[in-house]
Amino acid sequence: MTSLEIGLTSFPVLLLLIFLRVPIGLAMFLVGLFGLYFVTDGWNMALSRLKTETYSTFSSYSLSIVPMFLLMGHFATLGGMSTALFKAAESWLGHKRGGVAMAAVGACAGFGSICGSSLATAATMGQVALPELRRYGYSGGFSTATLAAGGTLGILIPPSVILVIYAILTEQNIAKLFLAAFIPGILAAIGYIITISIYVRIHPDSAGTREPIHYAERFRALADVWPVLLVFLLVVGGIYLGWFTPTEGAAVGAAGTGLIALVNRGLNFSTLIESFLATGRSTAMIFFIVLGAAFYNGFLALTQVPQELAQYVTSLGYSPWVVLAIILSLYLVFGCVMDSLSMILLTVPIFFPIISQLDFGLTFEETAIWFGIIVLIVVEVGLITPPVGMNLFVINSMDRTTPMVETYKAVTYFVASDIVRVIILVAFPSITLFLMRLLN
Repeated sequence: MTSLEIGLTSFPVLLLLIFLRVPIGLAMFLVGLFGLYFVTDGWNMALSRLKTETYSTFSSYSLSIVPMFLLMGHFATLGGMSTALFKAAESWLGHKRGGVAMAAVGACAGFGSICGSSLATAATMGQVALPELRRYGYSGGFSTATLAAGGTLGILIPPSVILVIYAILTEQNIAKLFLAAFIPGILAAIGYIITISIYVRIHPDSAGTREPIHYAERFRALADVWPVLLVFLLVVGGIYLGWFTPTEGAAVGAAGTGLIALVNRGLNFSTLIESFLATGRSTAMIFFIVLGAAFYNGFLALTQVPQELAQYVTSLGYSPWVVLAIILSLYLVFGCVMDSLSMILLTVPIFFPIISQLDFGLTFEETAIWFGIIVLIVVEVGLITPPVGMNLFVINSMDRTTPMVETYKAVTYFVASDIVRVIILVAFPSITLFLMRLLN
């Protein structure tokens, strides 16, 4: 077999391992390791690359942003920020039809601005909002679907761990990617709120009602979210004002949320150690997947599969928009069986060379950033798409009384909202690029 044939054969082998429940990081690592053995006819190159790839991957300064954002999310939870966000949103929206669900989405968006992880956002807001949704008579399937969808805002609204990984893979500016994600993130939250409004009109028995709260109480609840606003402005504002780099901004954010948690008496020696351990476990999992992907993608580069595939696609003469539509459709399919980080690490090194050679009427940097946001949104859809839908499992594990099938039925409305948003952002790239162009 030629090197190209070995590279192409690795895809079905990798998918088979994934379907056999082999962890995605380990599957990519093993396929890359044995692929190098067959391509180079021996273990020398494979074992040598094991040493160099490990060092070159984890010596990247940019990767230190990942544990900082994860730790910031843990400290934010300990500081009571998730509860404050939900109470504030509920005080203003709770009396409307479907208002408590809308408040949950708004709180997820706010928490996502200081967390950066979808699963963490879903789990944290699920603990806060799920009891309130059930208290006011919201159906189980609607409640769990709303929180699962709202949790996806954790990776779309900056800061985002997934965007950091994408920036490293494509060598793009992290700050510009964060900036480009703002408007799509806001559109996502608005789209989910509209979806809730439509759902409760189609299924009026799925949501209860509650009495409006006096305006004085609303403003008091709103005042309680100032720590969230302060951390967000400090981190994101500091990055764009040039006070510090994104990595430094993540460290400042973690320190700031830790200080707030300490003042609010949510942080003590025990919870500090617990936060460090939880951050360490999550970081280790992410980094092992990153290593496996780096090893596998290094093997693919040696076989010339990405380059040959890019040349083949461009030689077909298809419209760039058709090629993009096919790639995004593949992401939707992958999202049914894979988690978001694995999809990004596995597919971006293959698809990005193809996209970078197509003409969308944008500069190379604009194309890279626009494609990154589109991919992030489609990956976000995968988090709530059956049968895997990681967010669906996280939320349903908190509500054992709700059958998973009920969550699946309700979440289709949110998936439809996501697909409409993808179509809009694909058709009008300037929506995504507006803020980046404005501040350039």
